[in-house]
Amino acid sequence: MTFRLYPNKQIEQSLRYHRKLHKDLFNAAVYNRFTQYEKFKHSVSYIEQQNSLPAFKEVWTEYKEINSQALQATLKRVDFAFERWFKGLGKRPKFKSIRHYSGWTYPAKTGYSVESNGENGYLNLSKIGRIQMRGKAKYWGQPTTCTIVYRNGNWYASITVDVLEQVLKPKVLPVGAIGIDLGCKSALSMTDGTNHQHSCAPKFLRNAECKIKQASKEKRRSRAPNRKKKVKASRRWKKAQSKVSKLVRKVANSRQNWVHQVAAEIVSGNSFVATEKLEVKKMTSIAKKGKRKKQKAGLNKSILDVGFGMLRSTIKYKVEQIGGVFIEVPTKKVKPSQTCPKCGHQQKKTLDERIHECQECGYVQDRDIAAAEVMLYWAKGTLPGLGTSLVDAESPSSTSRTRKTAGSMKQLGAKKRQKSTLTGLDVETRPSTK
Repeated sequence: MTFRLYPNKQIEQSLRYHRKLHKDLFNAAVYNRFTQYEKFKHSVSYIEQQNSLPAFKEVWTEYKEINSQALQATLKRVDFAFERWFKGLGKRPKFKSIRHYSGWTYPAKTGYSVESNGENGYLNLSKIGRIQMRGKAKYWGQPTTCTIVYRNGNWYASITVDVLEQVLKPKVLPVGAIGIDLGCKSALSMTDGTNHQHSCAPKFLRNAECKIKQASKEKRRSRAPNRKKKVKASRRWKKAQSKVSKLVRKVANSRQNWVHQVAAEIVSGNSFVATEKLEVKKMTSIAKKGKRKKQKAGLNKSILDVGFGMLRSTIKYKVEQIGGVFIEVPTKKVKPSQTCPKCGHQQKKTLDERIHECQECGYVQDRDIAAAEVMLYWAKGTLPGLGTSLVDAESPSSTSRTRKTAGSMKQLGAKKRQKSTLTGLDVETRPSTK
């Protein structure tokens, strides 16, 4: 759960200073990995960089003020970025400016303490101070990790807590089963086989687009910062930038609030949810030069405005939290929009055909509702002409695949304590800290 922080001027200066130090450590770790490989063909591991922290703090004494496990968590971010790059799941790690470095993490129960029962309270950070925080958590327990985030001019604390499973799971599990089709006009088309429902897309970005464009126009008329030419931003530019950030933040918060409300309503009556497996990144790729480039850009904006990825992941974790079943139907295999839910006959349709009319059995239904029915029946194993396989439906995320290799902080700590032996002798590795 995330709490808004309200630091005074002195504490905010300290927060900014700690954020800068963590950013510099991140960049130094990235530089160390690249230079070690380019000059010596040596691949630096997380354990080596972690073991070099004491020597690093002897040279850069300002890092002695920072919690050691928070520094290790920053090095873990570097290791995670390189693991994603090696697996082809992300781009080559880059050096980060202070604008693009959000904050830092306390991965254990040291370096911070929380004075709260789940609603408002205070956060104590070592070497920084006591900060008032506001927010309300749905569930509360023993705090385990704390991440400090700076976003759009405000400070936040994202705190994870240990909660008993009995608290998360309801006393009576909902028995409903539902199929969901995601779209731009109707954000969700839901059906349980008998009752059908459409949920219109709220269009938060579209509604605020005019105000954002006007604020951006004011920003373009003022002096923007330019690092290469050593030009600082004018006060008018900073003021306009703050206005744009405030509007964008309001859109994001409204969308997130709507997503959680919709997901909570779905989970309140259903413990079995089937939806389509979508690759939002590929769906919103930029179109190449052509006649329909503007149309593709408009479609991308509509998809991102609904928030397909956020909506799917929120519904998934809420269903799994209560002990339900969430299934992502492989669209390439099942083809929900082309398949008839009554007879299983597949017929190609263009995007402008919004009504499903089966030529074999004569079934007529709204296209999105018919697609939701197909996914529900396939997940249940009752779709005519096609079987079901829950193995095909599972789709582990790229993050989980990477973390298995990168390891958690606890696993890395256990690995660090093991002595590496070579030809019966203990070997101590002291990598470069450049």
